[in-house]
Amino acid sequence: MVRSSFFAVGLVLAFFALSCSPAFGYIVETTFHVANLTVNRLCKNQVITAVNGTLPGPALTVREGDTVIVHVINDSPYNVTIHWHGVFQRSTQWADGPEFVTQCPIRPGGNYTYRFNLRGQVGTLWWHAHSQWLRATVHGALIIRPRLWQKYPFAKPDLEDTIMLGEWWNADPNDVENAALADGSAPANADAYTINGWPGDLFNSCISNNTYRLNVKPGKTTLLRIINVALNNQFFFKIANHSFTVVAIDAAYTNPYKTDVIVIGPGQTTDVLITTNQSPGLYYMAAHPYVSAVLPILNTNITTAILAYPNTTQTRPILPNLPAFNDTPTAHRFLTNLTALTTSPFWSPVPRTVDENMFITFGLGLSDCGANLSCGGLFFERMAASMNNRSFVLPTGVSLLEAFYRNISGVYTTDFPDQPPLIFDYTNISNSFDQNLLMTPKSTSLKRLRFNSTVQIVLQNTALIGIENHPMHLHGFNFYVLAQGFGNYDAATATSSFNLVNPQERNTLGVPVGGWAVIRFRANNPGVWFFHCHLEVHLPWGLGMAFLVENGGTPESTLPPPPADFPQC
Repeated sequence: MVRSSFFAVGLVLAFFALSCSPAFGYIVETTFHVANLTVNRLCKNQVITAVNGTLPGPALTVREGDTVIVHVINDSPYNVTIHWHGVFQRSTQWADGPEFVTQCPIRPGGNYTYRFNLRGQVGTLWWHAHSQWLRATVHGALIIRPRLWQKYPFAKPDLEDTIMLGEWWNADPNDVENAALADGSAPANADAYTINGWPGDLFNSCISNNTYRLNVKPGKTTLLRIINVALNNQFFFKIANHSFTVVAIDAAYTNPYKTDVIVIGPGQTTDVLITTNQSPGLYYMAAHPYVSAVLPILNTNITTAILAYPNTTQTRPILPNLPAFNDTPTAHRFLTNLTALTTSPFWSPVPRTVDENMFITFGLGLSDCGANLSCGGLFFERMAASMNNRSFVLPTGVSLLEAFYRNISGVYTTDFPDQPPLIFDYTNISNSFDQNLLMTPKSTSLKRLRFNSTVQIVLQNTALIGIENHPMHLHGFNFYVLAQGFGNYDAATATSSFNLVNPQERNTLGVPVGGWAVIRFRANNPGVWFFHCHLEVHLPWGLGMAFLVENGGTPESTLPPPPADFPQC
């Protein structure tokens, strides 16, 4: 049986909003039923946590301006929250979803309704669990189309499809995480990579029809919405004998950029146009990891799907030549050549004045294993990660947002430093195992920002334990990427290269391996907003922090009270 080219949309019911005019948007309402599901991928039946009995979960397809209402019923054995990755959550801050940041989890047997508006955003986003490692199987697409009278800034495609690049474990992903956290070591690598939940026929799956298939017609244009839903891998993605035109990233339009390879990190989305201009045949869509860290590649397999022309007698698809796993020049070329489409109706010029200047070093490290214990990390300590040598710890009794709203003391501090506590040769690999630099204290440290202030951050990778590309995700905002480079950041030479005209706009940025990036955003959304590495292995280790944005003094710029059904700890 051929796999469908479209995701199930689930029980999505559209009703008129308060006004019957579409200018005010519609209400899109659905239910997410989170429960156990038994599936077979690599010759083994595996119980996973899934939404509405599907992997990936149901896609939500809406139009800009619509209001989304999602009733989440948790019949799984785990605590659950849902994060709407990239949604600004203006006036709906309580719906953002990260566990113990904006909300307490939905307990097994519990339920919670997320309500938010999608005004001012068009393109591809996604939703995923933000509790432990559940996002490995609890995820789906969030597709925001233009309003009925608006058009794409490119010719309307003949077909649209969504490609989700993920990972698969022959185990419960939460068990994989818990086993590593128990002794402070690194977790096991994924057993396979997937496209739309299927490893593809280059993996031994012991079942037929394990490869996603997209049927196309010759001479047509297809809009592919590519989403990296993986926990710990960035990917190179190609289609044999076909090229792409990138038209959007993270639901922000770009100037058209032609390429034959896509580089995409966990959390990122990339919208591309392809034209089916090849001879009738079968062509593999293929992906394998971009591995920036200097370490053994434990899984070198390639995940595949099939782009199928009609009336072909070909039986074996053509496989594209993917870049080498560690091809950083190709990755950097792609990631730095993207620029914003400033004629987009949602584009805002880059703020030229800066109120808050921050320099944040980040990377791996170690934390104390404890007296009379021997952990599985380096030097028998516990693996950790940090930003400005603060290893972030989430609270457990109340969310940060509720503590802010109710003025509960003792939950967090607001002393996150604007500068690193120690200046050293950050990207010199000879410092990688310097025990004087590796140890990092645990804290729940936030940075307080005045409403509507402009924040500029230099994100500086360190070589501690190893250098790699870290995909950094900011909740509640998009940010402008002004510049990127390798080595240690030097303001004297880097400032002149800032793109203040049409920099790419993102919610998740892969900071170059052994390098730096400069981002800027306007803090015009009150609340508490998580900023963290989207490599899931690094999140419980502490590679994160949060911004506390103060109220702005008007009803529109003030954090509203939590919903009546807000989950309690």
